[in-house]
Amino acid sequence: MKNLNSNNRLRVLSRSVGFSRALRGAKKIAAVVTRRQLALAAIVAAVSTVAVAAVLTPPSMVSGVILARASFSDPTDIKFKIKGQGQEVINLNNAGDTVMQKIVIAPGGHTGWHSHPGPVVVLIASGEMSFYDGEDPTCTVRIYSAGQAFVDSGQGHVHIARNEGSVPLELYATYFDVTPGVPAPAAFRIDVPSPGNCSF
Repeated sequence: MKNLNSNNRLRVLSRSVGFSRALRGAKKIAAVVTRRQLALAAIVAAVSTVAVAAVLTPPSMVSGVILARASFSDPTDIKFKIKGQGQEVINLNNAGDTVMQKIVIAPGGHTGWHSHPGPVVVLIASGEMSFYDGEDPTCTVRIYSAGQAFVDSGQGHVHIARNEGSVPLELYATYFDVTPGVPAPAAFRIDVPSPGNCSF
């Protein structure tokens, strides 16, 4: 501004002040727009959560007690090889937390459609379990009775257990690859909407 006369300096300063004000105004508008976008995103997320929660199938007439929770002290890989209706191999590398739970399902009760992060070993102590697979288009029931055990593959396998008998169903479940640091039951159970393959 050395070579400018006083009138020119005044014009340059007023332009720079005007530019500065315009820049501040643009920043304020951007901040308002950003806040509105964040607010809109929060509203969409909340509505989506409510909409998903509305279609989930929570358990009914089920009680569960966590018997124990622990982490493997040594790096542990687990492999289940299930032979029967075809062969299924379930691999679990570096299994983390493991949870044991006692579950009682009253007559007419059910677990709701759900999955698990990792495989689950289930032992039927008393009663009879009706097990339905979310991927079976015919919704064919598989019955497990007292004294029987099975492995649910978890890892996104959607299913429901129902007590269609007249006495309480008591079972014990051991969950592998439980999410560390997450409280039960969210650490080992993932509620899902009905896959639509069964009429219930």
